[in-house]
Amino acid sequence: MKMMPLALTLHAPQTVMGSSSPIYLLPTSSQQNRTSFRAFCSSVSPETIHSEGSKAEYKPGILDHFFLNSFRDKLVKEVGWDSEKPGYDGLIELAKALMMNSRSNSHTKDAAVRILKSLFPPLLLELYKILIAPIDGGKVAAMMVARVTVLTCQWLMGTCKVNSVDLLDGTSCNSGVFVERCKYLEKSKCVGICINTCKLPTQSFFKDYMGVPLLMEPNFSDYSCQFKFGVSPPLPEDDDTLKEPCLDVCPIANKRREIQRNMDVMKCPKA
Repeated sequence: MKMMPLALTLHAPQTVMGSSSPIYLLPTSSQQNRTSFRAFCSSVSPETIHSEGSKAEYKPGILDHFFLNSFRDKLVKEVGWDSEKPGYDGLIELAKALMMNSRSNSHTKDAAVRILKSLFPPLLLELYKILIAPIDGGKVAAMMVARVTVLTCQWLMGTCKVNSVDLLDGTSCNSGVFVERCKYLEKSKCVGICINTCKLPTQSFFKDYMGVPLLMEPNFSDYSCQFKFGVSPPLPEDDDTLKEPCLDVCPIANKRREIQRNMDVMKCPKA
């Protein structure tokens, strides 16, 4: 879901014929002693483990731990206390507290937007919106943030890749990011946390502070998520994601079931 503010030094990407997008390639051996290549996307020095017949598993690197700790520190400042749980589990507990302690969904969204803003130098956001966002009708800015999202956010979301999405003007653009199985959703097990601490604030942040429209389409059946940079989200009343019911495994809904047996939990209490 979110970019992290860090300048990264990367090996120069190679361009695969037929693609305008830079792809990082690693040599691998093949049966006839010829050289073949496999592509990867990650933050720095990624270790993505591939196995036949299964989806890639992302293994965090050194900088991913830095990203996690930086993001968690911002959550702590917003929530007012820190979790005793280490690492990612503690981050999820803080995200739950951010939502449950808020007066409303709108308040949760505003708090999450503040966290995202605090990760960037203010001048950087302003310059990006003024100088980069208008280029080529916004396509350049959309493609840039898609690539940076893949490079810096797999620690949060899991394995993801840049893909092509259809824009409203009828053209297509490599400004999408497909998350195979969102770790944030899988760990939180909550539609409300996904919508109010990730989807809605991230959409607002990119549009309002970077000048890049964004539509996020989480799939609550297989935990995948499609980012569409350069595509504006529908009105809330037309967004089917906001009408999704609670997950059966939602811990927040289960607690409320115990408190109010007659409570209608077909719709997430915080969605």
